[in-house]
Amino acid sequence: MLAGAPSSHMSSSVSTSQGIFPTSRIGSGESPNSGASSFTQPIADMNENDETDLLSISWNQDYGCFAAGTSHGFRIYNCEPCKETFRRDLKSGGFKIVEMLFRCNILALVGAVANSHYPPNKVLIWDDHQSRCIGEFTFRSDVRGVKLRRDRIVVVLEHKIYVYNFTDLKLLHQIETLANPRGLCCLSHHSNTFVLACPGLHKGHVRVEHFGLNVTKLINAHDSQIACFTLTLDGLLLATASVKGTLIRIFNTMDGSRLQEVRRGVDRAEINSIALSPNVQWLAASSDRGTVHVFSLRVRVSGEDSLTQPNAFQGPALFHQNSSSSLDPLISPNTGANPNSSLSFMRGVLPKYFSSEWSFAQFHLPEYTHFIVAFGSQNSVIIVGMDGRIESLERICPLGGVRLSTSMLPK
Repeated sequence: MLAGAPSSHMSSSVSTSQGIFPTSRIGSGESPNSGASSFTQPIADMNENDETDLLSISWNQDYGCFAAGTSHGFRIYNCEPCKETFRRDLKSGGFKIVEMLFRCNILALVGAVANSHYPPNKVLIWDDHQSRCIGEFTFRSDVRGVKLRRDRIVVVLEHKIYVYNFTDLKLLHQIETLANPRGLCCLSHHSNTFVLACPGLHKGHVRVEHFGLNVTKLINAHDSQIACFTLTLDGLLLATASVKGTLIRIFNTMDGSRLQEVRRGVDRAEINSIALSPNVQWLAASSDRGTVHVFSLRVRVSGEDSLTQPNAFQGPALFHQNSSSSLDPLISPNTGANPNSSLSFMRGVLPKYFSSEWSFAQFHLPEYTHFIVAFGSQNSVIIVGMDGRIESLERICPLGGVRLSTSMLPK
């Protein structure tokens, strides 16, 4: 159910200040004009001998930074070069969710179970420049995820998603979903498009909301339950994987058509993350099998606000038109970058996986460790693990080499 106004039965309450203006960058001399009260549990340096557990890792919207929630607070890291930007430790405990807003001073925080002051059913909008909480959301059940845009705050519960206006924290939309314990939800991040993808009400379905066009699209992505998905920055393409973890599918979010299907493998695996390169030339996926697979995409998209990305890739072009209603996705000729089985000529006779598109590059990591992936600059894939490991797959190219650099996050 999608509603445009708060319901009298809504399961949340909001505490806000005079307003939120997410404009300042972390570390800058600017400060949002907010009159909220300060954090009631002071930030303090912990004893260096105290053991710190890593609870979560999440990228910012342009994948230039990532946030780590720890048992004592949170830390922010720059990706290239990899270095810790800053950390905050609380006496009351840590955070299971830390969501950045690009590189500005505003973050969304959700406390871990062991946090004595900020429980897991509360979302804090935290201004790190002023070291104060400038807004709170309290719910009747635990928060499963939080996503931020410059103009919206999205809170994910197990069966419902709330969309709030960033400036005044007004509730704008409510979306009901199938049970969503993973907190699956993703947003577009171009300023002129607002696309939200979340689980639908039926197994294997993804619901896509084009809020600017007032269009809802239900995509029957898989027969099994959805395990992971992601959008391109403009929201025009959706990549999905099911709990089987064998296939990854790419869809046009405007008409729901399937554009491409690639195969991770034939054995069941848990897909931990999927990343699409900014120019939509490559897709990377990590799994609990200890592998990161890189696939070549053969998708060309025409649509509104597909911004040109300056990069070193020479991949499929993104053509631009003036209206999303004239979106015309095309499949470009297969370049052969994703190898097919040598028995693919017997398509329709042998099982389907003999004709599948396979990854052109794989990288092996420790099994059963949760890794998340993103595309960095200079033709690289960045991999960060819950074991504190950060990897960089450099010079990703079907015809080139792959070089690995490894470092560990600071303790």
